[in-house]
This record gives sequence, C-alpha cells and structure tokens, in this order.
Amino acid sequence: MLIQKDHPELSIARQCELLAINRSGLYYQPEPETDENLAIMRCLDEQYFKTPFYGVERLMILLFAAGYTINRKRLRRLMRLQGWQTLYPQRRLSIADPAAYKYPYLLKGLEVKRKNQVWEIDITYVPMKRGFMYLCAILDLHSRYVVGWGLSNTMTAEWCSEVVRQAITRHGAPEIMNSDQGSQFTSEVYIEALKGNGIQISMDGKGRAIDNIFIERLWRSVKYEHLYLHVYEDGLTLYKGLDRYFSFYNGERRHQSLAYVTPQSLYCIAAA
Repeated sequence: MLIQKDHPELSIARQCELLAINRSGLYYQPEPETDENLAIMRCLDEQYFKTPFYGVERLMILLFAAGYTINRKRLRRLMRLQGWQTLYPQRRLSIADPAAYKYPYLLKGLEVKRKNQVWEIDITYVPMKRGFMYLCAILDLHSRYVVGWGLSNTMTAEWCSEVVRQAITRHGAPEIMNSDQGSQFTSEVYIEALKGNGIQISMDGKGRAIDNIFIERLWRSVKYEHLYLHVYEDGLTLYKGLDRYFSFYNGERRHQSLAYVTPQSLYCIAAA
C-alpha cells in the first residue's frame, strides 16, 4: 500500500500531503481491472507514443492482430481511463460551451529565456503489475527541470492543484502555466489556484497536441527509460522508483537540446 494507516510517526493526512495524494481517493476501493484489460492498456500506452492520432477502428485492428478479442465499447472505456481522446470533426464544433473556462494559447512565438517564465503541466497513465495509477508532473520550459510531480489513483482537480501548490512552495510561482483543456485543468479549483498566485493561464488549442510537446517528450522519456523497464508491484514501490528517476532526470541526465547540461544545473544558474 502507498499509505501506511498504522505508521508510528506520520498520520494519514501527513502521508497524503508528502505524497501529493488526495485524501478523497484514499478510501475508495475500485473494482480492479482484469489481467487482460491491464495487458490491453499497456499495449495502448505504448502505441500512443507511436500513433497518437489512431482512433478506435485502427486500434481494434491492432488488438485483433495481437490476439485480443475486444468490442468497441470496451476499448473506448479503456481509452478513457488512459486519457486517450482522438479528435475528429463534429457538427457545430465551433460553438463554445459558455459554462467552461476558455483560455488562449500564450506560447506561440514566445521566447522562453529564463526559469519560472513558463511551466507546463500534464497527467499520464502509469501501468503496474496489478492495476495502474496516474502521474502528474510540472516541467519548467526553459530548463526542462521537473519542478513538481505526484501520484494518485484518481484524476481529480484537487490533486492537480495540490501538486501545483507544492511546486510553487518549493520554487516560486511561474509567470505562465500551460496545460491541455482537460477537465482537471478547466475546473474552478485549479483555475483559482493559479489566479490566486498571479499566474497567467495558457491552454493548448483543440487538436494541437504539439502545443504541449515538451511534457509529452518527458512522458516518453519516463516510460521508455524507466517504467517499461520495471514491473512495479504496488504504489509505494512505484513512488520510490519514480522518485529515483526524477532525481536522475533532473540532476544527471544530460539533454542534447540543452547543450548537454542537466536540467538542474541550468535551472539553478538561470537568472530569475
């Protein structure tokens, strides 16, 4: 278990705070997915980095070829769990929802030349041997430094907001926060967390996956360099493994795009 309810020193509330886990999801015990569903989700996760534009029909063909028997309803449900939403034209697509928060994409043509100028935030699916969790991370765009991250078994706006607050506490507030238009990032609790810290809100355009390209590259690195090479039994070992990886990513992994310096060294020497 990720949380030890009988821990001699740390209360449940304190453990949740340290691990950036929302307490509302702690006591919820969802029905576990079958082994076959978990295997299919692992296949979908790997396929996403190859063909993020694939829809249900093409994925059905791939899964049939791999020996899985699956219908469209089941496949769509598993894709929703992973956050894979294929975009396609619909009638009256240009009519905005007046109840939703809408913010422009602020990074087009912007020269990012200092730390804490722009942060990007996103959520990804993380497979385990039995079950899965969600990983939220925040990336400083100038240095590629991961300023904050957290694990949860549910994708909630409160959880994302808490990851943001902890990153701000450690590193200060950015000028701009960029995200996609997911429900967590258009929620009132998340928007107010940013506005309360004087942060400008930027959101990717519909169908513009490359608007958030740097954190998409982070996900690819995390999964191909770490997660796909390890089989984690539970949330606690997953957390410890990711903690080691992000320490490596920030402090040891040299980036070609950064002239082979580490994100941590560039973030620390960059002028605020």
